[in-house]
Amino acid sequence: MQTAQSTVDAGEIAKFEAMAAEWWDLNGKFKPLHMLNPCRLDYITSQIAGEFDRDLSSETPFKGLRILDIGCGGGLLSEPMARLGATVVGADAAAGNIPVAQVHAAQSGLEIDYRHTTAEDMAANGEQFDVVLNMEVVEHVASPPDYLHACHDLLKPGGLHICSTINRNPKSFMMAIVGAEHIMRWLPKGTHEWSKFITPDELFALITEAGMEPVDRKGFVFNPIAWSWSLSDKDLSVNYVTASLRSA
Repeated sequence: MQTAQSTVDAGEIAKFEAMAAEWWDLNGKFKPLHMLNPCRLDYITSQIAGEFDRDLSSETPFKGLRILDIGCGGGLLSEPMARLGATVVGADAAAGNIPVAQVHAAQSGLEIDYRHTTAEDMAANGEQFDVVLNMEVVEHVASPPDYLHACHDLLKPGGLHICSTINRNPKSFMMAIVGAEHIMRWLPKGTHEWSKFITPDELFALITEAGMEPVDRKGFVFNPIAWSWSLSDKDLSVNYVTASLRSA
């Protein structure tokens, strides 16, 4: 079996290993992701439905689609994709996340192929998918260009790549690090490194260099009064998401 050079950052993996057991605790260390998840799912499902001409009002609109959730964690995105009918592979470089995800999927009556592996190894072994979900991972890898090339290789021709991350500017430092880690204490201190954040233009350039065509980007905007997230066409100042295609 061929093993590709990994872009895994061991220090980053250790951070998430330490939090693995809390993935499904709504008030635990992953509370921010639970709060963001409905907004993420709204974007993901609409992009998949639009690209593959699926009716979201049907019972299993993603039936027949093979979806990879890279950096799946405890399965917060893998499980909704499986409920919508997709064949789902959840991959994570943090070994401790996999049994947590497997147990929760079994309790939920869902069949999901969870694997302790990397994007590079899966690509080297010829795996391909209709959709690659790459959410909040690229800012944690050692080499974003190499990692995104692996994401490209994991897509079937015409496949859809959805990637979210955090912008790099003074506002994102205040919101994602000072606010989320030090004031609100939603995340342990040191979860993010501001220098690893990526601007939308930088990410579009990296995606293009990896051989994919960017087709959309939106912001995830938090409203502290309504205590909820929403999608924005204009505000990409902190959290944002992109969609891109591998050419057919």
